[in-house]
Amino acid sequence: MNSWTYEKAGGPHLKGDPAYNRQITKLIRSTRRPGVLGNETGFAALFDVKKSGVRDPLLVSSTDGVGTKLEIARLQGRHDTIGIDLVAMCVNDIITTGAKPIFFLDYFATGKFDSKMTREVLKGIAAGCREAGCALVGGETAVMAGFYDGTRYDLAGFAVGAVDRRKIISGQQIRRGDALLGLASSGFHSNGFSLLRKIFSRADLSGKLGRELLTPTRLYVKPVLSVLAKIPLKGIVNITGGGFYDNLPRILPKGLGAVIDRGSWPVPKLFERVQDSGNISDFEMHRTFNMGIGMALVLEISGVRRAQQILKRFGIDAWVIGEIKKGKGVTI
Repeated sequence: MNSWTYEKAGGPHLKGDPAYNRQITKLIRSTRRPGVLGNETGFAALFDVKKSGVRDPLLVSSTDGVGTKLEIARLQGRHDTIGIDLVAMCVNDIITTGAKPIFFLDYFATGKFDSKMTREVLKGIAAGCREAGCALVGGETAVMAGFYDGTRYDLAGFAVGAVDRRKIISGQQIRRGDALLGLASSGFHSNGFSLLRKIFSRADLSGKLGRELLTPTRLYVKPVLSVLAKIPLKGIVNITGGGFYDNLPRILPKGLGAVIDRGSWPVPKLFERVQDSGNISDFEMHRTFNMGIGMALVLEISGVRRAQQILKRFGIDAWVIGEIKKGKGVTI
């Protein structure tokens, strides 16, 4: 009769692996910031919110994943940027309240543990955390043999931020005539990949097109918080799944809508290629993809030029893409 062990069943004892623990600890320490307490390999993470730099802090939380963009990473055989996507999808939501991200946790699940692949994913997560100014305080690596196929994996992220109670951005101050300032995206970010994978062939996604689609989601934390430090913002919108039609109305007070001028910014050619290749309507494109606008700020028109100057210092182009008007929903 065979003598079974956990390892024979496909589940390595990672927590007892000194080499693996050293690698993870090094990555976690590279993101350390004031407020982090305790042992990097402990059972839970401690954070002193008083050291967040926020005077009267309220905690803000967000969770997200990367979706089927993971399949593009697999086809490309490149896993060092997908972790940046994971962090960006969470912290870009956090800043819509005016909060600064303070710490992040990840969940990595796979069918078969591949130390090199896992390390590459975690490198991206750590890089994203450093860019966003938040600490990677822990996470979970789940090896689920027989549940996931081979070394395929899934990711989830969890971010926590802090905002001063008096400085919360809720959208309630938005008024008719306010401007919509659209910030350039870095591409498709991490939305709409189930549709993209239906439109293009495996060969396309394994080649040059796939490399372009793998461009990581832009992190807007430092640029947007820099604008907020100088200019009153009334609303911040992360253009993610649901595009313009589903995301903009989430912050608008009752009785107000957004009118978008479709010709006010240069739509990247790859979006046009997607539309032509899939015979996709204008409505569906703007409901599924960001169309080159990854985030939108609502502010008075008098502050637009200064905001554009600040964003330009971070290498981000921004255009007035529309305005707030009486009504409801979004008109493009």
